[in-house]
Amino acid sequence: MLTKKQKNLLLFINKKLRSSGVSPSYEEMKESLNLKSKSGIHRLISALEERGFIKRLAHKARALEVIKLPETASANDIYNSFSPSVIKGGLDESSNRNNSDENEIPVLGEIAAGTPVEAIQNEVARIPLPSNIEMNGEFFGLKVQGDSMIEAGINDGDTVIVKKADTAENGKIVVALIDDHEAMLKRIRRKGKTIALESANRNYETKIFGPDRVKVQGILVSLYRNFS
Repeated sequence: MLTKKQKNLLLFINKKLRSSGVSPSYEEMKESLNLKSKSGIHRLISALEERGFIKRLAHKARALEVIKLPETASANDIYNSFSPSVIKGGLDESSNRNNSDENEIPVLGEIAAGTPVEAIQNEVARIPLPSNIEMNGEFFGLKVQGDSMIEAGINDGDTVIVKKADTAENGKIVVALIDDHEAMLKRIRRKGKTIALESANRNYETKIFGPDRVKVQGILVSLYRNFS
Protein backbone atom coordinates (compact mmCIF):
# COMPACT_ATOMS: atom_id res chain seq x y z
CA MET A 1 0.00 0.00 0.00
CA LEU A 2 1.48 3.33 -1.06
CA THR A 3 1.04 6.63 0.69
CA LYS A 4 -0.58 9.45 -1.25
CA LYS A 5 2.79 11.16 -1.81
CA GLN A 6 4.43 7.92 -2.93
CA LYS A 7 1.64 7.27 -5.43
CA ASN A 8 1.67 10.85 -6.74
CA LEU A 9 5.43 10.76 -7.21
CA LEU A 10 5.24 7.41 -8.99
CA LEU A 11 2.57 8.69 -11.38
CA PHE A 12 4.57 11.87 -12.01
CA ILE A 13 7.70 9.87 -12.86
CA ASN A 14 5.62 7.62 -15.12
CA LYS A 15 4.09 10.66 -16.85
CA LYS A 16 7.49 12.23 -17.48
CA LEU A 17 8.95 9.00 -18.85
CA ARG A 18 6.00 8.44 -21.18
CA SER A 19 5.97 12.00 -22.50
CA SER A 20 9.70 12.58 -22.94
CA GLY A 21 11.49 9.30 -22.35
CA VAL A 22 13.63 11.00 -19.65
CA SER A 23 13.31 10.72 -15.88
CA PRO A 24 12.33 13.95 -14.11
CA SER A 25 14.98 15.78 -12.12
CA TYR A 26 14.81 15.88 -8.33
CA GLU A 27 13.93 19.56 -8.60
CA GLU A 28 10.99 18.75 -10.89
CA MET A 29 9.82 16.01 -8.53
CA LYS A 30 10.12 18.36 -5.54
CA GLU A 31 8.02 21.00 -7.30
CA SER A 32 5.41 18.46 -8.45
CA LEU A 33 4.76 17.43 -4.83
CA ASN A 34 5.20 20.94 -3.45
CA LEU A 35 7.96 19.82 -1.07
CA LYS A 36 10.47 22.20 0.48
CA SER A 37 13.58 20.01 0.11
CA LYS A 38 14.95 17.24 -2.09
CA SER A 39 15.61 14.99 0.89
CA GLY A 40 11.95 14.08 0.98
CA ILE A 41 12.16 13.01 -2.66
CA HIS A 42 15.13 10.76 -1.87
CA ARG A 43 13.10 9.04 0.86
CA LEU A 44 10.08 8.59 -1.40
CA ILE A 45 12.18 7.14 -4.22
CA SER A 46 13.89 4.73 -1.81
CA ALA A 47 10.47 3.62 -0.54
CA LEU A 48 9.18 3.06 -4.08
CA GLU A 49 12.30 1.10 -4.96
CA GLU A 50 12.02 -1.07 -1.85
CA ARG A 51 8.40 -1.89 -2.75
CA GLY A 52 9.34 -2.85 -6.32
CA PHE A 53 7.56 0.01 -8.12
CA ILE A 54 10.65 1.62 -9.62
CA LYS A 55 14.22 0.68 -10.42
CA ARG A 56 17.27 2.91 -10.50
CA LEU A 57 19.30 2.32 -13.66
CA ALA A 58 22.99 1.82 -13.01
CA HIS A 59 25.59 4.16 -14.53
CA LYS A 60 22.95 6.72 -15.53
CA ALA A 61 22.38 9.93 -13.65
CA ARG A 62 18.80 10.34 -12.30
CA ALA A 63 17.65 7.44 -14.53
CA LEU A 64 14.58 5.60 -13.24
CA GLU A 65 12.40 2.87 -14.70
CA VAL A 66 8.81 2.32 -13.62
CA ILE A 67 8.35 -1.41 -13.01
CA LYS A 68 4.66 -1.33 -12.10
CA LEU A 69 1.89 1.03 -11.13
CA PRO A 70 -0.39 0.68 -8.09
CA GLU A 71 -3.52 -1.39 -8.59
CA THR A 72 -5.56 1.63 -7.55
CA ALA A 73 -4.26 3.66 -10.49
CA SER A 74 -7.00 4.23 -13.04
CA ALA A 75 -6.69 3.99 -16.79
CA ASN A 76 -6.72 7.79 -16.85
CA ASP A 77 -3.73 7.85 -14.47
CA ILE A 78 -1.80 5.49 -16.73
CA TYR A 79 -2.67 6.61 -20.23
CA ASN A 80 -3.57 10.26 -19.98
CA SER A 81 -0.09 10.86 -18.59
CA PHE A 82 1.27 10.33 -22.10
CA SER A 83 0.91 13.39 -24.30
CA PRO A 84 2.39 13.08 -27.78
CA SER A 85 3.98 16.07 -29.46
CA VAL A 86 1.16 17.05 -31.80
CA ILE A 87 2.03 19.13 -34.86
CA LYS A 88 -1.26 20.91 -35.50
CA GLY A 89 -2.01 21.78 -39.08
CA GLY A 90 -2.79 20.20 -42.38
CA LEU A 91 -0.86 17.86 -44.55
CA ASP A 92 -2.63 18.92 -47.71
CA GLU A 93 -0.90 19.34 -51.05
CA SER A 94 -0.39 23.10 -50.66
CA SER A 95 1.33 22.75 -47.30
CA ASN A 96 3.59 20.04 -48.70
CA ARG A 97 4.62 22.29 -51.58
CA ASN A 98 5.36 25.14 -49.19
CA ASN A 99 7.65 22.86 -47.20
CA SER A 100 9.40 21.33 -50.20
CA ASP A 101 12.77 22.73 -49.13
CA GLU A 102 12.55 21.25 -45.63
CA ASN A 103 13.58 17.76 -44.58
CA GLU A 104 10.93 15.36 -45.80
CA ILE A 105 10.13 11.83 -44.74
CA PRO A 106 8.11 9.13 -46.51
CA VAL A 107 4.61 8.11 -45.51
CA LEU A 108 4.47 4.32 -45.79
CA GLY A 109 0.73 3.82 -45.87
CA GLU A 110 -1.53 3.01 -42.94
CA ILE A 111 -1.11 1.23 -39.63
CA ALA A 112 -3.75 -0.19 -37.34
CA ALA A 113 -4.21 1.16 -33.86
CA GLY A 114 -6.72 -1.62 -33.32
CA THR A 115 -6.51 -4.84 -35.26
CA PRO A 116 -3.44 -5.70 -37.35
CA VAL A 117 -3.19 -4.74 -41.02
CA GLU A 118 -0.88 -5.78 -43.80
CA ALA A 119 2.78 -5.08 -43.07
CA ILE A 120 4.06 -1.57 -43.76
CA GLN A 121 3.53 -0.72 -47.41
CA ASN A 122 5.68 1.16 -49.86
CA GLU A 123 5.93 4.95 -49.88
CA VAL A 124 2.62 6.64 -50.72
CA ALA A 125 3.51 10.29 -49.98
CA ARG A 126 6.12 12.57 -48.46
CA ILE A 127 5.66 15.01 -45.57
CA PRO A 128 7.95 17.51 -43.82
CA LEU A 129 9.73 16.30 -40.70
CA PRO A 130 8.42 18.40 -37.77
CA SER A 131 10.82 21.26 -37.02
CA ASN A 132 11.08 20.28 -33.34
CA ILE A 133 12.73 16.95 -34.21
CA GLU A 134 16.45 16.69 -34.92
CA MET A 135 17.34 14.76 -38.05
CA ASN A 136 19.57 12.32 -36.19
CA GLY A 137 18.23 9.11 -37.64
CA GLU A 138 15.78 7.69 -40.14
CA PHE A 139 12.11 8.59 -39.85
CA PHE A 140 8.88 7.62 -41.58
CA GLY A 141 5.20 8.45 -41.29
CA LEU A 142 2.15 6.23 -41.02
CA LYS A 143 -1.53 7.13 -41.06
CA VAL A 144 -3.40 5.71 -38.07
CA GLN A 145 -6.47 3.53 -38.48
CA GLY A 146 -8.57 2.68 -35.44
CA ASP A 147 -9.08 3.91 -31.89
CA SER A 148 -7.11 1.54 -29.69
CA MET A 149 -4.55 4.23 -28.75
CA ILE A 150 -6.95 7.11 -28.08
CA GLU A 151 -6.19 7.22 -24.35
CA ALA A 152 -2.56 7.92 -25.28
CA GLY A 153 -3.70 10.88 -27.39
CA ILE A 154 -3.47 9.09 -30.75
CA ASN A 155 -6.63 9.37 -32.84
CA ASP A 156 -7.97 7.68 -35.94
CA GLY A 157 -6.70 9.65 -38.95
CA ASP A 158 -3.58 11.05 -37.27
CA THR A 159 -0.26 10.71 -39.10
CA VAL A 160 2.33 9.42 -36.66
CA ILE A 161 6.03 10.19 -37.02
CA VAL A 162 8.20 7.17 -36.25
CA LYS A 163 11.95 6.95 -35.75
CA LYS A 164 13.40 3.73 -37.13
CA ALA A 165 14.69 1.42 -34.42
CA ASP A 166 14.90 -2.31 -33.81
CA THR A 167 14.73 -2.09 -30.00
CA ALA A 168 12.66 -0.08 -27.55
CA GLU A 169 12.49 0.37 -23.80
CA ASN A 170 9.50 -0.96 -21.91
CA GLY A 171 6.55 1.40 -22.10
CA LYS A 172 7.45 2.97 -25.45
CA ILE A 173 4.85 3.18 -28.21
CA VAL A 174 6.24 1.32 -31.19
CA VAL A 175 5.48 0.02 -34.64
CA ALA A 176 5.62 -3.73 -34.08
CA LEU A 177 5.81 -6.27 -36.89
CA ILE A 178 4.14 -9.57 -36.01
CA ASP A 179 5.22 -12.78 -37.74
CA ASP A 180 6.87 -10.66 -40.46
CA HIS A 181 3.54 -9.72 -42.08
CA GLU A 182 1.27 -7.79 -39.69
CA ALA A 183 2.08 -4.34 -38.30
CA MET A 184 0.45 -2.54 -35.38
CA LEU A 185 0.96 0.55 -33.25
CA LYS A 186 1.13 -0.47 -29.59
CA ARG A 187 2.91 0.09 -26.30
CA ILE A 188 5.53 -2.60 -25.78
CA ARG A 189 6.40 -4.39 -22.55
CA ARG A 190 8.73 -7.35 -22.08
CA LYS A 191 8.43 -9.76 -19.19
CA GLY A 192 10.51 -12.90 -19.09
CA LYS A 193 10.19 -14.71 -22.41
CA THR A 194 7.03 -12.92 -23.52
CA ILE A 195 6.27 -9.60 -25.18
CA ALA A 196 3.06 -7.74 -24.42
CA LEU A 197 1.63 -5.24 -26.91
CA GLU A 198 -0.76 -2.97 -25.03
CA SER A 199 -3.55 -0.79 -26.34
CA ALA A 200 -4.38 2.55 -24.76
CA ASN A 201 -8.10 1.86 -24.79
CA ARG A 202 -9.72 -0.23 -22.08
CA ASN A 203 -11.98 -1.86 -24.69
CA TYR A 204 -9.02 -3.69 -26.27
CA GLU A 205 -7.16 -6.64 -24.80
CA THR A 206 -3.39 -6.78 -24.42
CA LYS A 207 -1.82 -9.11 -26.98
CA ILE A 208 0.89 -11.53 -25.77
CA PHE A 209 3.54 -12.99 -28.08
CA GLY A 210 6.69 -15.03 -27.91
CA PRO A 211 9.92 -13.03 -28.41
CA ASP A 212 10.61 -14.54 -31.83
CA ARG A 213 7.26 -13.31 -33.22
CA VAL A 214 7.69 -9.56 -32.63
CA LYS A 215 10.11 -7.20 -34.36
CA VAL A 216 10.29 -3.52 -33.45
CA GLN A 217 10.29 -1.34 -36.58
CA GLY A 218 10.37 2.09 -34.93
CA ILE A 219 9.42 4.28 -31.97
CA LEU A 220 6.71 6.97 -31.98
CA VAL A 221 8.18 10.45 -31.61
CA SER A 222 5.43 12.84 -32.77
CA LEU A 223 2.30 13.12 -34.87
CA TYR A 224 0.43 15.37 -37.25
CA ARG A 225 -3.26 16.03 -36.74
CA ASN A 226 -5.54 17.76 -39.23
CA PHE A 227 -8.25 20.04 -37.85
CA SER A 228 -11.23 20.76 -40.05
